[in-house]
Amino acid sequence: MTEIVGSHDLLLVTLDTLRYDVAQELAAAGRIPHLARHLPGGRWERRHAPGSFTYASHQAIFAGFLPTPASPGRHPRLFAARFAGSETTAPRTWVFDAPDLVSGLAAVGYRTVCIGGVGFFNRQAALGSVLPGLFQEAHWEPEFGVASPTSFEAQVCRAEEVVAGLPAEQRLFLFVNVSALHQPNWFHLPGATREAGDSRATHAAALEYVDRHIGRLFAAAAGRRPCFAIVCSDHGTTYGDDGYTGHRLGHEAVWTVPYAQFTIEAAR
Repeated sequence: MTEIVGSHDLLLVTLDTLRYDVAQELAAAGRIPHLARHLPGGRWERRHAPGSFTYASHQAIFAGFLPTPASPGRHPRLFAARFAGSETTAPRTWVFDAPDLVSGLAAVGYRTVCIGGVGFFNRQAALGSVLPGLFQEAHWEPEFGVASPTSFEAQVCRAEEVVAGLPAEQRLFLFVNVSALHQPNWFHLPGATREAGDSRATHAAALEYVDRHIGRLFAAAAGRRPCFAIVCSDHGTTYGDDGYTGHRLGHEAVWTVPYAQFTIEAAR
């Protein structure tokens, strides 16, 4: 990251609430081709979330604590705030002198932009203003939220507008919180009903919906120079697993998340 920061634009996409098992099954079955073509080896990496719900996980992510590889050992981090005694800050870690990654990138000349999705980014109350308040520019509309069947399309349109409005020399850190996987997601599966509610199948259909449009987001993010992208879930969720429904709880389906990092070459 010491070579990437400053030379590349940066894209962080959190597929809010996406389960690892569902993500991996769809990749293996060829049901998310646009995402899979960027996944190293066509597979998601299995990681552990830093929190069991959106607010906690994003506070950690924005402090440099991305989901941790799900294997024993000290795993060097891509980004880290400077503090004495850090055991996961390595020579290639990009170290920032700020309380959060967003401010650290702004301090070295990046334009920091948030395109929010779930309620913790809607700025409709004090709590929903904390995370977007880290950014120089934050966007949220009802069309981006969990109740919109076309939320991701609307978010991608805004991302395209943001990139188009930047000077060519301006470095960009673009963050997109994708709300489509979060409940309610029943409307992404043909034939599903509000009365029947959400399920693992509607969750999968929501990921397929995101995949149909994410190529446009990647193209926009790499429209001016190479872009280093991180695409991951912030936490999973349960659909009756062992009697549990939802998240903000200590279940394997909540703590295990898909993760990928890759470079998108600049458009020619």
